[in-house]
Amino acid sequence: MNKKIIAFGASSSKNSINKQLANYAAHLFENVEVELLDLNNYEMPVFSVDKEKENGIPQVAQDFYTKISNADLVVISFAEHNGAYAAAFKNILDWASRINAKTFQEKPMLILATSPGARGGSSVLEIAKNRMPFQGAVVKGSFSLPSFYENFDVVSGIINEDLKNELLHIINSIEF
Repeated sequence: MNKKIIAFGASSSKNSINKQLANYAAHLFENVEVELLDLNNYEMPVFSVDKEKENGIPQVAQDFYTKISNADLVVISFAEHNGAYAAAFKNILDWASRINAKTFQEKPMLILATSPGARGGSSVLEIAKNRMPFQGAVVKGSFSLPSFYENFDVVSGIINEDLKNELLHIINSIEF
C-alpha cells in the first residue's frame, strides 16, 4: 500500500507559486499517493474565542484536521506575507489548533518556501522551522527556492540543477 502525502501551499492565491512547489516536491517521493489541498476550500471566519463560543469550531476546520490525520507525510510550502505566514494559513491553523493544539499530530513534515525574490521566503521558513514542532509536526527537512520565476518551470519543475539536487537530497533523506 502506498503512503499518503498531503501537500499544500500555505496561501490562498489561485495561482500560488507555493502550491506549485509543494505539489512538485510531493511528487518527487516514490510510491506515494499525493493529495493536493487548496486552502480556499477551508475558508472560515477570522478566529476569535467569541466566535468559537457563539458558533463552535467550523466544520471545515475539522475537515482540515481530518486530512492531516489521514496523512503519512505533510508537505507545506509557505507563502511569505510581510515576513510571516499568510493570513489564510494562520487562520486555518488557529481554528484547527482548537481541536488539538498538536494540529499536525506528530506527522513527519517537509517544509518549503519560495518567492519571486532572491531570499525565497526564508523569513517565513525560519518561523515555520521553529513553530511547527509546537504544533505537533516532526520536521524532517526544509528547503527554500529563491527567485521562483527564474528557477521553476511549470512543466519541468526546478530547472536550476544545483537547487533541484539539493531538494532531491533532502527528499531522499526523509523516511516515513
